[in-house]
Amino acid sequence: MLSLEESLKILKETNALLEGHFVLTSGLHSPQYIQCAQLMSKPKAANKICVSLSNKIKNEIQNFDIILSPAMGGIVVGYEIGRLLDKEAIFCERVNGELKLRRDFSIHKKQKVLIVEDVITTGKSSLECAKLILENDAIIAGYACIIDRTNNNLSVKEKIISQVKLNIPTYKKDKLPKNLASLKPIKPGSRNL
Repeated sequence: MLSLEESLKILKETNALLEGHFVLTSGLHSPQYIQCAQLMSKPKAANKICVSLSNKIKNEIQNFDIILSPAMGGIVVGYEIGRLLDKEAIFCERVNGELKLRRDFSIHKKQKVLIVEDVITTGKSSLECAKLILENDAIIAGYACIIDRTNNNLSVKEKIISQVKLNIPTYKKDKLPKNLASLKPIKPGSRNL
């Protein structure tokens, strides 16, 4: 398994973990920004992270039947973990603002389902996946992600297995620390504010 240092090096080299001054979608400011799509677009690097994560999953959760990931960010990660663990990997997607199973995907009664994502922050998508699993009379086997940045603020009884656990601080615009205030803010996905 990869160490934390090795994992962080890969994330930084692939631009999946950026450092600077970022304005998040929430309007909060942060010294780091995560974009796992950058990691997943580089198959050799992504494979190293996913192999390590799949080994952690094998050690922590011995028995599950299927993987469920939320679209978009979790699809590729879920597929790769499914391939490595020889498990079916399905995904749910938003329909009128709510996660739904489409494309003839189904979760069967009593199936043990592992929720796999790229990043878990607030847990909103993960909890919506959990609701979908329970609505199908299935069992939540646990959660897995490349990056866990919940800061232990997600209250779930099942385990969250992650390759990297990060505690990334966020700040309101009027409460920026001096080192962050001295950097030009970047809004990810756009060139300028």
